[in-house]
Formats: sequence, C-alpha cells, structure tokens
Amino acid sequence: MSPKPRLFFVGVGNMGNPMAANLIQAGYPVTVFDVTRGKAENLLQLGAQWADSLAQGAAAADVVMASLPGPAQVREVMLGEGGVLASMRPGTCVIDTSTSAVDLVRELVAVGQRLQVDFLEAPVTNAVDFAVLGRLSIFVGGDLACFEKHRPIFDVVGEKIFHVGAPGNGATIKLLTNLLWFVSAAAIGEGLMLGAKAGVPLETVWEAIKSSAGNSWVAQHDVPSIFAGHYDPSFSLALCCKDLGLIHDIAASQGVNLPMAGAAQSLFQQAKQTYGEQAAELHVVRLIEEQAGLLLRPPHGQAL
Repeated sequence: MSPKPRLFFVGVGNMGNPMAANLIQAGYPVTVFDVTRGKAENLLQLGAQWADSLAQGAAAADVVMASLPGPAQVREVMLGEGGVLASMRPGTCVIDTSTSAVDLVRELVAVGQRLQVDFLEAPVTNAVDFAVLGRLSIFVGGDLACFEKHRPIFDVVGEKIFHVGAPGNGATIKLLTNLLWFVSAAAIGEGLMLGAKAGVPLETVWEAIKSSAGNSWVAQHDVPSIFAGHYDPSFSLALCCKDLGLIHDIAASQGVNLPMAGAAQSLFQQAKQTYGEQAAELHVVRLIEEQAGLLLRPPHGQAL
C-alpha cells in the first residue's frame, strides 16, 4: 500500500479544525497554517506539524487543503505573494473547501493548469457538528480523475460526496443550498412566534414542524440554538451576508430574479447592522423576537 499523501491544511478555524483533526486521526501526515496560531494548538497536540509560511507548507505537500472565510481570503492565499499555487510542485493538488465565487474558482483552475497543479473546489456543508463527526456533504467540481485519486481524503471528512462536474458547479450548488438555509432561517422564527403568541407550547410547535411539510434542516438543526438564546455562534452574520452577496452575483450573471433571496438578504443585512458582523447567524430571528417583544424560550416564551 502506498503511503498516504502529505497534507498541508490552511485555515483551521471552526470548519477547518475538525476536518484537519479527522485527517490526522486517520493517519495522514498533516502540516497546518493559520493567521492565528492558537487555533492550531489542539492539532499540534494531535501530531500535526506547523508551517511558518504558506510557501513552506505548500512546497512540501502532495495535497493542499484550505478552509477560508471567503473569496478575498482564497485569492490572497492561493495567488498572493508567497502564495500556495506558485509554491507547489507539478503533479500536486489543491482541495479548497471554502465557499468561494464561481469566477474565482475557474481562474484558480486555469492558473493551476499552467503550473501543472490540479485544483478541486470542494465546498462543504452541514455545520461544525457534522465536521467533527466527519459527516459533511461535499460538492466537488473539477477534474474527475483527480477527484477519484483523492477520494480517500474526502471519505475521511465527508459522508455524502458529490462530483458535480465542471469547475464553478461546486460553488453554485453550495450557494444555492445556503440560499435555502438562509431563507428557512429567516422564516423559522416567524413560525415559532406565531405558535407562541397563540399560546401553543414552543416544544409542541417545534415537534409539529418537524413532523409536517414544514420540516427542514433548519427546523431539525437550528431551533435548539434559538431556544438556548445563543443563536448558533459557529456561523456569523458577516458570513451569511457574504454568501448572500455571492448568490446575488450568480443570479445576476444568469439573468435570474430571486425575490426570496432578496428578502433574506435584506433581513440578514438588517440583523448585521443591528447586532454586529460577528453576531451569530440566527440573530435574524432575534429581530422577530424584539419586534414581538417575546423571546422564543420554552415553554411559552419570555417577555422582553
């Protein structure tokens, strides 16, 4: 059996950290880098090595993986001075799990081809708890042979893995799934509030939603964060608004009007302006709570 490829993991925050941890525990030799070294301490304790720079880590790697906040960071890491792509050896591969922009993905694939470096976009979904469990859904766009070669890596961090075709398709699919997530997140508070104001116990409202045509991933996964009052700090309003902007860009490029996306974008921007960029994503529900004067806390809500 051939040895496992040497991995360089860039960006070990909320999503990247558990992915890197799972790869270390699966026996991959992993080197890590993040602008905040403290985020990597648990990985170093698990056996990861630290790279002092992007160029150092990329030059020694067979596969570079990245988990970054958005297109600006992806561009800087991949194409900036001392960046990843120019530092890699021919025949190596990048797997970028960030939520990026379609045009940027295609640009990075083209740059990689000139340098004889494969570039796979591989945005992930299903939140931090699924990342910890190695049960992410992953949308891989790019060369099929490269994807098949590195399928064992994807199998460590993901449960449902889709090769979605040409570069850019992964970003499109990830963003349309986020659109449905954000619309649902903006609406779930309205349904809960309607039930609470009618005097129905909130736990009963929630169970009814999950057992009906109104069920969704948001209903299953996010309502406990609303009831707890922490609104899911693993994902920020800044990231929500960034992704909604990318969704708008895709729609504009395709000449498609998305009124639900526009409504969600307006609400998330209002929440960001009210509570700050780093406030948790479900503060979009907090807007509803403040308007109604009632916190959605079981059993019957708490007056503000």
